[in-house]
Amino acid sequence: MPDHSVSPGSLVLYKIRPALVTAISDKIDISLEGGKRKRVRPKDVALLHPGPLQDLGDLQPLHADLREAWELVDGEVTDLDELSGLLFGEFTPKTAWAAWQQVVDGLYFEGTPGRIQARPQDLIEADLAERELKAAEQAAWEGFLQRLQRGELLEEDRLRLQEVEQLALGRVEHSRILQALGRQDNPLNAHRMLVAAGYWASHYNPYPQRLGLPVEDPSLAVGVLPEEPRQDLTHLQAFAIDDAGSEDPDDAISLDGDRVWVHVADVAALVTPGSALDREARARAANLYLPERIVHMLPPSLTHQLGLGLQERSPALSLGLRLDEQGAVLDLQVIPSWIRVKRMTYQQADQQLDSPPFSQLSVLAGRYRQRRMQAGAAHLDLPEVSVRVDAAGQVQIRPLQRLASRELVSEIMLMAGEAVAGYALERDLAMPFVCQPAPEQPQQPEGLAAMFGYRRQLRPSRCDALEAPHSGLGLAAYVRTTSPLRRYLDLVAHQQLRASAVGGVPLSVSEISERIAASALSSGTVRKAERLSNLHWKLVYLQQHPQWRGNAVVVEIREHRTTLMIPELAMETRLRLNADVVLDQALTLGLREVDLADQSAWFRVIEG
Repeated sequence: MPDHSVSPGSLVLYKIRPALVTAISDKIDISLEGGKRKRVRPKDVALLHPGPLQDLGDLQPLHADLREAWELVDGEVTDLDELSGLLFGEFTPKTAWAAWQQVVDGLYFEGTPGRIQARPQDLIEADLAERELKAAEQAAWEGFLQRLQRGELLEEDRLRLQEVEQLALGRVEHSRILQALGRQDNPLNAHRMLVAAGYWASHYNPYPQRLGLPVEDPSLAVGVLPEEPRQDLTHLQAFAIDDAGSEDPDDAISLDGDRVWVHVADVAALVTPGSALDREARARAANLYLPERIVHMLPPSLTHQLGLGLQERSPALSLGLRLDEQGAVLDLQVIPSWIRVKRMTYQQADQQLDSPPFSQLSVLAGRYRQRRMQAGAAHLDLPEVSVRVDAAGQVQIRPLQRLASRELVSEIMLMAGEAVAGYALERDLAMPFVCQPAPEQPQQPEGLAAMFGYRRQLRPSRCDALEAPHSGLGLAAYVRTTSPLRRYLDLVAHQQLRASAVGGVPLSVSEISERIAASALSSGTVRKAERLSNLHWKLVYLQQHPQWRGNAVVVEIREHRTTLMIPELAMETRLRLNADVVLDQALTLGLREVDLADQSAWFRVIEG
């Protein structure tokens, strides 16, 4: 390159951008693109052309035969002056900058303004192949984004959307796709995009996976029932009473004279402490009951083998107890047994409450309930519903009827839980006790609003290896016992009972504490997933019934909002209402809008 010195009007390279020299003193004054000016040291710039250049805007892209120029330079060393001539036939500020861009591009040439070399052919060909691949990938990416915006996805586009699904399920924090479309990348927007694109069905329930829960049943092998002595109780009438459609009957009731029998599926006979099945159940903590399906804590084949009434004769761990005249539990017997079970629904049982043995059981249950209520048990009659999704995706919501048979079964199961707690304390047998601290102001609320408010005062129940009262049940000690197919700590209680009854080695207090701690996090997550899933499907139901209207009751009044309970949906909503509404006032609401991804529904008052 001929010896040129920097002077006003020269084109220089400042960092990686062109600059126009405007003045020279002890430093060099330069003008940059966009009109910005700077004073720099001579060593901070490199001369590209001595000028004169009037305006950086004159530097425009130029096209040339790069291959021909490369062949002429191959094996030689040149400079920017000569390369400009080879490419464009002249050396001007405009051609100097265009030639330098080819050096910067780095495909055919490399070096500095004063020393430029042609790159080897093999490197050029490798880079060309890589560039073509990137260009094809970029074209495919842009095509995908355009199809996504138009809602015209191809089958192969679903693979790209897995990235968005990972964000929607809370497994990653960012999505390149959402960012490319200028949308905030969060699970809510990801959910909306997947539905809009047809990747997810409009009613897709993401919450179990978003919370990290397994959505498939365990597939562990299940052994056969061990040969061991069992008392034959098949002569007793045993009734497994559940909601219609129940798939996991794990308790049944009988009456033998004045002794109430609670028969429970003998799950601990096959799921022993520390076994693979036990560890799996501990990790899952409980069955996950979703409106669309059940995800089991234990393999379904175990339920088929041990569920009460699913075989002609069922193995059980039978708990026999009596009540005194005050309703206190006496004389618990714990025996492995064979029973013969009749399954029925609560509605069917309700029709037989005036006939033996249900009439006698009702008297005992009433006596027991009276004792609990006198001990301060809380009675909250808040709305409850069953939410189910049929094969066609239609949501069915049915209020749970306040049947006497349901209350009867509930009281008998509480008897069993109290009896087991007393049995364990008498024998110094470690157990996962369930306790609940008393509220600051115990009461028996009347009316929906009072019950709603009182529920907020109740402290959550918890499990502990040390016994303590359960204030909400009105019991001095209590152990959940009757659902070992569905709840892990019920299974642990059965493992302890079984060890005591057949001469095994029970778990220690510290081992029980470890199991309580291990299952606590998962059980809380399961409950949260069930709560969110139920709300999700309630909102789907409202979407399926856009003209919905129904009754609501005012349950809380605050300065800027009023909370209403919708009994037929067991759902709360908040509205800004006139100041003249009162608690327990009935209103008629109509649906305004549903945002499924945001889990929100908005209503308007129609009457009231």
